[in-house]
Amino acid sequence: MLVLGGAASGKSRTAETLVTRLAEKRGLTRVYLATARIHDDEMRAKVRRHELQRGPGWTTREVPLDVPQALSSLSAQNVVLLDCATLWLTNLLLEGHDLEAEQTRLISALHGAEAPVFIVSNEVGAGIVPENALARQFREAQGQLNQRLAGAVENVVAVMAGLPLVLKGTDPAGWT
Repeated sequence: MLVLGGAASGKSRTAETLVTRLAEKRGLTRVYLATARIHDDEMRAKVRRHELQRGPGWTTREVPLDVPQALSSLSAQNVVLLDCATLWLTNLLLEGHDLEAEQTRLISALHGAEAPVFIVSNEVGAGIVPENALARQFREAQGQLNQRLAGAVENVVAVMAGLPLVLKGTDPAGWT
């Protein structure tokens, strides 16, 4: 499942709730794939808020780059929350990776994953055209990634003001 939204829209909380419901219903272990890199106190505080919001009972793996490998290492006894595809893409872009190849690896890993996977990603295409080339490159790559992810999963929900809106698939109550 793909959970899209703008910054501070409630997308992570929505995904966490859905993952927790599925884990409880099926007796699965919740695995959080964290893509954030902590470069300053503000990011450290944000990561801490997310940890507190999730609460106990999660296994966290730090995977700023090799998300496909992390997905392939998990079993059907897990349910996975990838938070978030946007920071993963940012990390790859800043390190000079081939973004198209990495996106292809991710989609392949999703198709091969034994565990159910919930992906959080930012919708960045609703704003103005960025003024610099790097920001425009990122916006285009993020749009492409979101489209590829949406095509690869059965369910897509957009979150605005903490409210889910089904874009593809069934109502959230049926997802778990």
